[in-house]
Amino acid sequence: MLEWTHIWVFLFLPLPYLAYRFLPAYRTTKDSVRAPFFERLIELTRQTPGTGAVILQRMLTQRIGLILSWLLILTTLAKPVWVGDPIEQTKSARDLMIAVDLSGSMDTKDFLTESGETISRLNAVKQVLTGFVARRENDRLGLIVFGAAPYLQVPFTEDHATWLQLLDETEVAMAGYSTMFGDAIGLAIKLFENSEVDRRVLIVLTDGNDNGSRVPPIEAAKVAKQKGVTIYGIAIGDPSTEGNEVLDMETLERAGEITGGGAFMAQDRDSLETAYARIDELEPEAFQSLSYRPRRSLHHYPLVVFVSLYVLLFSTMTLSNWKQALSARNLKETGGIEKA
Repeated sequence: MLEWTHIWVFLFLPLPYLAYRFLPAYRTTKDSVRAPFFERLIELTRQTPGTGAVILQRMLTQRIGLILSWLLILTTLAKPVWVGDPIEQTKSARDLMIAVDLSGSMDTKDFLTESGETISRLNAVKQVLTGFVARRENDRLGLIVFGAAPYLQVPFTEDHATWLQLLDETEVAMAGYSTMFGDAIGLAIKLFENSEVDRRVLIVLTDGNDNGSRVPPIEAAKVAKQKGVTIYGIAIGDPSTEGNEVLDMETLERAGEITGGGAFMAQDRDSLETAYARIDELEPEAFQSLSYRPRRSLHHYPLVVFVSLYVLLFSTMTLSNWKQALSARNLKETGGIEKA
């Protein structure tokens, strides 16, 4: 569809006619011959003398060229724009950060696959996350790995294939052997500060308890609530574990309660998938549909036509004048004029 940015420019369309109609004709001086018997000529012709003037008549091509040129100039100044068909884009309305515990206990092989094979906790997390991410097509995903300290593995991105690849490259103990759960929440809050969406979700997967974070998990959860971050905790492994590797389900539940999220227990692969499915229900897919129409300026096309028309007319008139001058010179030479 064609639109005009400055359509009011066409109000100047009759300007050349008004100038032609009401402004005086352009005058210029020209050599003349003085006649000593001028008064006698007046008496004989019985005409009233006046100021001499000759109005040059434009050729038809000149008239057409001037009209077209004026139209092209106004069209260029009006700036025509071609507006294309509407294009819809889907923009994520939520940022989802996943924090994965890489402490030494994540290497424990106590998760059964569908074939009956036993795999490590970390490998089970990777496999189930693959299906979880596939259902999050419109979410921006981030990845934090934590152990003795939290580290950003993947910043928020819509490139889920790269996200899964970097998740697959994680290994047990690459972030240390401890479990700094509270510090992982703190890092996630910092990363969410640059988020421009209203919905911010943090999923924490851990198989132990906090081993001395600078900010205790509960205090970090209170800050997360103020920043609009919802926390879901997933406890992985055997709940009967004791010592440093004991599952602190109470802390996970409290952090989820404070932020409006929740906590889940995953003792095997099936229960881990159930936890993700439950989160899917609590956090349905959120996205914003944006519609826009591409706009392409066309003002340069009439400008190119105007320049081309000007060059054509100028070349034509120059060639015509040159031919007339050449014909006059030939006529003069063939007229038998001799030097005195």
